Amino acid sequence: MSVDDSFGGTVRRLREARKISLRKFAQRVGMSPTYLSKIERNDFKPPNEEKVKAIAKALDQDTDELLALAGRVSSDLKDIIQRRPRRMAAFLRTVNGLSDEAVRHLAEEAQRKRKST
Repeated sequence: MSVDDSFGGTVRRLREARKISLRKFAQRVGMSPTYLSKIERNDFKPPNEEKVKAIAKALDQDTDELLALAGRVSSDLKDIIQRRPRRMAAFLRTVNGLSDEAVRHLAEEAQRKRKST
């Protein structure tokens, strides 16, 4: 993985594209500038889920995508899987490899079913 594709490199690139200083951004997300700088340089691992969510919000990015880049899964998704592990694992394995369009269609259908029940 190149630095640009890493969590830290992505955060830095997005922050700089928005012309936000390291200090100002660190303040927005509740981190010290030194710690954030080390994350952006990949000297430290990505922060915890709440900090990643704060970073995603401050950068107007999709939380789940930034969490995945950080090697994490949102705790609400973990809860969903843990409540129905067999069914959720089977579902995820089944949709794995489908196109984004096919997955979007399945999600829309599931939303319609949930609204009708």
